[in-house]
Amino acid sequence: MASPRLETFCCPNRDAATQLVLDFQTRVFNGVCLGSASFNLLLSVLQLLPKRSQGPKKLPQTSSATILLFISACDFLGCLGIIFRSTVWLGFPDFIGNISVVNGTDVWPAAFCVGSSMWIQLLYSACFWWLFCYAVDAYLVIKRSAGLSTILLYHIMAWGLAILLCIEGIIMLYYPSVFSCESGLEHAIPHYVTTYVPLLLVLLANPLLFRKTVMAVASLLKGRQGIYTENERRLGAVIQIRFFKIMLVFIICWLPNIINESLLFYLETQPDINGSSLKNVRNATLITWFTMGILNPLQGFLFSLAFYGWTGCHLDLNCHKKEIQWESMSTSAVEHAYTSQVGSSLNYENYAPKKTVVVNGHNSDEALGMLSEGSDASTIEIHIASGAQNLNAAVAAAAAAAAAPEGSKGKS
Repeated sequence: MASPRLETFCCPNRDAATQLVLDFQTRVFNGVCLGSASFNLLLSVLQLLPKRSQGPKKLPQTSSATILLFISACDFLGCLGIIFRSTVWLGFPDFIGNISVVNGTDVWPAAFCVGSSMWIQLLYSACFWWLFCYAVDAYLVIKRSAGLSTILLYHIMAWGLAILLCIEGIIMLYYPSVFSCESGLEHAIPHYVTTYVPLLLVLLANPLLFRKTVMAVASLLKGRQGIYTENERRLGAVIQIRFFKIMLVFIICWLPNIINESLLFYLETQPDINGSSLKNVRNATLITWFTMGILNPLQGFLFSLAFYGWTGCHLDLNCHKKEIQWESMSTSAVEHAYTSQVGSSLNYENYAPKKTVVVNGHNSDEALGMLSEGSDASTIEIHIASGAQNLNAAVAAAAAAAAAPEGSKGKS
C-alpha cells in the first residue's frame, strides 16, 4: 500500500489519527498487503509471459511502449517494497516496536521504516508521473511530435519530479530528526501535498488529454480515406475504450487513498477523535484503510488487463519460434485476394500509391499503432484497412488499363 501515512509511522510522536490506523489490526493489515502484492506480482508475470496461442512478440520500439515498460517496472518494484515491508512487520514485531521509542539510539528500526516507506512512495509517485507522460505522449503523437527522442524529457519529468517532491516532503516531515519529529499538523501538510500532487494530476489532467487525443484520432481517421467508414469507427472505439479502462483502473485503485486521507485529516482537526459522534467517521477510515491495502498493490495486474486483456495461462516456454509478422500476413492476404479476383499476378503496390496522412514524421498507421500498442486486433485492423485501400486502387487501375485498348480500337 502506498500512503504518506507510512512515513508518519516512523515518527514516535505521531498524531492521534495516524495512531488510530496504526493500532488497528496491524498484523492483519500487513498480511492483507503482503497477500495482495504477492497476488499482483504472480498474475502480472503470468500476463506478460508469452503464450502458446500468441507466440513470442517483440514490443515495437515506440515511445508509448517504452512508457508502458517503465510503468510496469515502477509497479513491480513498488510491490516488492510492499512485500519486504509487510514481511518484516509480520516476522519481527520486537524490531518494529523500537520505532516508537522517543529519542532512541537504535537507528536500524528507524532506517528500515524510513527507507522502506520512501522506496514505496517514490516508485508509486514515479508511476503516476509516467502515467501522466503516457497521456501527454498520446496527445503529442497525434497533434504535434513525439517519439523515442522525447523519452529523455519524460525521464527527467518522471524521475526528477518524483525524487524532488519525495525528498522535500521527507525533510519537512522529519525535521529536526526522525526520533523527535515536530508535533502538529502543519509540518506534515507539505509531505501530504507532495505525495498527492502527481496522483491528483493523473486523476484530473489525464482524462482531458485522453479526450483531446480521441477527438484528434477521429479527425486523423477521416483524413486517411476522406470518409469515416466502419473500420475507422471500430479503430477509434478501440483507442477510446483503452483510455477509459486506464482511467477506470486508476480510479478504482487510488480513490480510496483520497477518501481515507480526507477522513484522517478531518479526524486530526477534531479535539477528541474517540468521541461517540465520530464513530462512523472512524469506521469509514478503517474500512478505506484496508481497502487501500488490497487495491493499491493490484494496480499492475489491473493495468495489464486494461492494456492486453486476459492473455490466459497457456505459457509458451519455447523462445525459438519466429515472431509473427502481422504486416506481412495482411499484405500477402490482400495480394492473394487481388490475384484471385482479377486473375493476374500484378502487384497492386506498383499501380496505386498508398494514401497516408503524415503526422510530424509518422504516417497515420504508425501514429494509430502507437496509441493501440498491445492490441493485436487493432494492429491487424490498421494494416488490413490500408491493404484494402490499396486493393481498391489497384482494381481501379487495372480496369482503366483494360479499358484503354478498347477505346483506342473504337477510335480506329
